[in-house]
Amino acid sequence: MSAPSAATGAVSNKLDAGVLKIAGVVVLGAIMSILDVTVVSVALPTFILKFNTTYATAAWTMTGYTLALATVIPLTGWAADRFGTKRLYMAALALFAIGSALCSISNSIGMLITFRVLQGLGGGMLMPLGMTILTRAAGPERIGRIMAVLGVPMMLGPIGGPILAGWLLEVASWHWLFLINVPIGVISLVYAAYVLPKDNPTPSESFDFIGMALLSPGLALFLFGVSSIPQENTVAAARVLIPGIIGLALVVAFVWWAGRPEHPLIDLRLLKDRNMAVAVITLTLFAVSFFGAMLLFPSYWLQVRGQDTLHAGLLQTPTGIGVMFTMPIAGMLADKVGAGKIVLPGIVAICAGMAVFTGVGASTSYVLLLGALFVMGLGMGATMMPIMTAALQTLKEHQVARGSTLMNIISQIGSSIGTAIMSVILTNDIMGKPLAKVATNQAAVRQQLAELTKQLPAVQQAHPDQVPALQQQTGELTQALTPGALHQGLSQAAGSFGLTFTVALVLVALCVIPAFLLPRGKPATATSAPLPG
Repeated sequence: MSAPSAATGAVSNKLDAGVLKIAGVVVLGAIMSILDVTVVSVALPTFILKFNTTYATAAWTMTGYTLALATVIPLTGWAADRFGTKRLYMAALALFAIGSALCSISNSIGMLITFRVLQGLGGGMLMPLGMTILTRAAGPERIGRIMAVLGVPMMLGPIGGPILAGWLLEVASWHWLFLINVPIGVISLVYAAYVLPKDNPTPSESFDFIGMALLSPGLALFLFGVSSIPQENTVAAARVLIPGIIGLALVVAFVWWAGRPEHPLIDLRLLKDRNMAVAVITLTLFAVSFFGAMLLFPSYWLQVRGQDTLHAGLLQTPTGIGVMFTMPIAGMLADKVGAGKIVLPGIVAICAGMAVFTGVGASTSYVLLLGALFVMGLGMGATMMPIMTAALQTLKEHQVARGSTLMNIISQIGSSIGTAIMSVILTNDIMGKPLAKVATNQAAVRQQLAELTKQLPAVQQAHPDQVPALQQQTGELTQALTPGALHQGLSQAAGSFGLTFTVALVLVALCVIPAFLLPRGKPATATSAPLPG
């Protein structure tokens, strides 16, 4: 179901009531999927305590969800064509809601991880399917506007997630991080049944079994290796290298295979379209740099400034406000003047805001930092969704599902790589500074000191020769916890954050190079500019 062409007049360029109703159900699904990535990151300490487990194990509640996303996203384009977007979207909503309900009743960390994978299988389809449904409903002339609508949950999820998680953990329990999805999922299902257009699937299209056997496990293994880097603190660990290399080899084999079948799992022939190719390059670099950096902000508030999870989330709101200012305008302008003229100023704004954080300290003015986040939000709202718009605007209608699937895979891989890179840089630099290591983990260090002090009498009786070493260790910890040492440690930790933000800033600035090649005029639609070949 596509919108009328621009030839019908100015009215067709506006988002009519029918399109906005469809956008409503898609945004609801996107909010659930994206929020569940960020709320769990805040709840990891709670899971460690409640399930008596380690951080590495608890982190699998995030890693398992991410791997499930990576596994199911490649299927979405084919399944949308084969079964119809409405049926598949409703099935994904139901699977996500069921997975959420099961997560809330988990009584072990193993059960929670398993049900998070089930959640991810449903959540992975929601965003690419939503993009496909909306772009078909709006038509090529209005893709920029519709991407702006869909971009709201995509951009605000990382900001709203920590706030919601912090609030729920304070007023209720961790179970509500998942239970809250159940009523939203039921409402979305009913809404979708009434609002989404009737399916018109094309069951004659064949399924690329070889492509599936190569790409889905390849992506899962590669992301598993990348996601293990922060835990191992090195790329050379077997847990990183073995799955990473095997996964990368499978992905490379898929790239070789993808040009052979008539209907490949992911149609890399879409990259013959110049706009799609340039957008893919730009999005890859942007996802690595910006989404990797997004991880750092809550950690800075928590570890250096001593904020709790709720306030750490609230301090991110200037970014969301900036996004809301620019995103609707950017979507409208991308349809009229081309994405290139919008994305470049957006990248400049992000760089200007992030530059403030490269010199961040342990007591830098909150006014300055919040102002910088607002400027970054302005740039953020003018960047990612116009890149998506440039990618999809010149595709034919039947190619939109596969194009949106490709862009979502790129975004997922890029953000996972960026998160791993920034985590390793930050962690390694802090670990090289003993005072910073103590200052950013004060609760754990105080607990360790209490345990050592408790053990001292028993050690004096049973192993008197070990007493000097134990007394030296407790003395060092006690000294590191004095106000002066903590202040010095926090200053050193802030320097580590500044170093990591500098790396992120350089990577964001490099996005300018491919962004220069994005369309810088009113884009031609698929009708007037079909794909070559």
